[in-house]
Amino acid sequence: MNPFADLRQLRRGLDRKEFSSVELTRLYLQRLKTLGAAHRAVAELTEEHALAQARAADNTPKRSPLHGIPFGAKDLLATKGIPTRWGSPGHADQVFDYDATVIDRLYAAGAVLVAKLEMIELAGGGNYNQPNASRMGACVNAWDAKLWAGGSSSGSGAALGLGCVPFAIGSETSGSITCPCAFNGVSGLRPTYGRVSRYGAMPLCWSLDKIGPMARSIDDAAVVLAAMAGPDANDPSTFTEPLRLNRRGPRPRIGLLPENFTGNQAEACGKAYQDALTTFRRLGYEFVDVAYPDTGVAYNLAVGIIVDAEGASAHENFIRGTRLKELADPHQVAGFAASLETPATDYLWAMRARTKALGANRIWEQCDVIFTPVFYHRAVPLEGLFSQTFQRMGGDGGPANLLGWPSAAFPIGFEDGAPLGGQLIAPAYREDVSVRVARDFQRATDFHRRISPLASV
Repeated sequence: MNPFADLRQLRRGLDRKEFSSVELTRLYLQRLKTLGAAHRAVAELTEEHALAQARAADNTPKRSPLHGIPFGAKDLLATKGIPTRWGSPGHADQVFDYDATVIDRLYAAGAVLVAKLEMIELAGGGNYNQPNASRMGACVNAWDAKLWAGGSSSGSGAALGLGCVPFAIGSETSGSITCPCAFNGVSGLRPTYGRVSRYGAMPLCWSLDKIGPMARSIDDAAVVLAAMAGPDANDPSTFTEPLRLNRRGPRPRIGLLPENFTGNQAEACGKAYQDALTTFRRLGYEFVDVAYPDTGVAYNLAVGIIVDAEGASAHENFIRGTRLKELADPHQVAGFAASLETPATDYLWAMRARTKALGANRIWEQCDVIFTPVFYHRAVPLEGLFSQTFQRMGGDGGPANLLGWPSAAFPIGFEDGAPLGGQLIAPAYREDVSVRVARDFQRATDFHRRISPLASV
């Protein structure tokens, strides 16, 4: 059994009875106990629960492509009877008596939950400023033990990069899927806002939170997204627009934003970007230079205000209670406390700005998908404040998260032995465009198949 096999390979192995779900589950449990624990990626190992699910999978007819395949879930998703601590020392004893809709749908598909995966405390809603802002401490990068795994879906990224799970579930409000994908050399899909139910997920920002799959490849992530997506009466923000990931048509036009590799001393990323363009060009894709339309909106400022206001509302009782000071990052403690004072006028300004920002959709008149690096550099150090270590990192500062646009994140190269990530951003409801282009790239390259030197048990 190869812990780095893709989902289709695992499916064939199970169908041909080359191995059982129990055997596969034991393989990943052992890796989680060793590599996962050493990298502080595991919030809760679910061994007995997983083995019971695996035995059931071995003795029942196949229900889906995910039947009998293990997975890990970011620890903000409720799991009945299993601790769900939200990465927070202040929620160390929290257990729910129900499953999140995403978990329930994966169970219905026959998937096997082997672990809850660590995350930044409360998904970083208090504006964390250091990698150790988590109940378990800083999550260690899958490729370099001196680097951070990213956040806030830290454990999902590290566990995947180490071959501890074949797929995982992450969440994103503003970068929490794309960041750990880039830092750990894995692939992920941030779906359109409302594509996947958030019922049973820790709320950080009701109007921005999104749940998405992370995996070794975009193809794998697409299989998982298909199992998760769809309307849910328990989450009124979900929509009924069907997910059509295999939709065909003319080859998408790739939009290229202005990039400043030289000014950010990002020679390695500049080369990886140009090499990626060469690959796309060889595959028959055409490019067009684009820029986000000038809507007069400071996108990141609007996102920050909305997160502050909605996060304060979601966690008000905790912020006003006695356990707030248990959080690991003092910046989070101060940030959450300050968020209670967010003026209604600021929040309303941000919501009006979001409406105004809809004008950015004009960019889709020029292209079908946007290709840009996630960051200009590899992962930041495991030690130090982000206010110091995140210099020259770049990153897309556009309207994508504010407007709920989907994105596919995937590895495109390396800098000093650690991965660099790119992403393909698409219009709302058009995950299929991101998936199609990223899938073509990964069929022509092998970055997503490379294995970290730290991944041996």
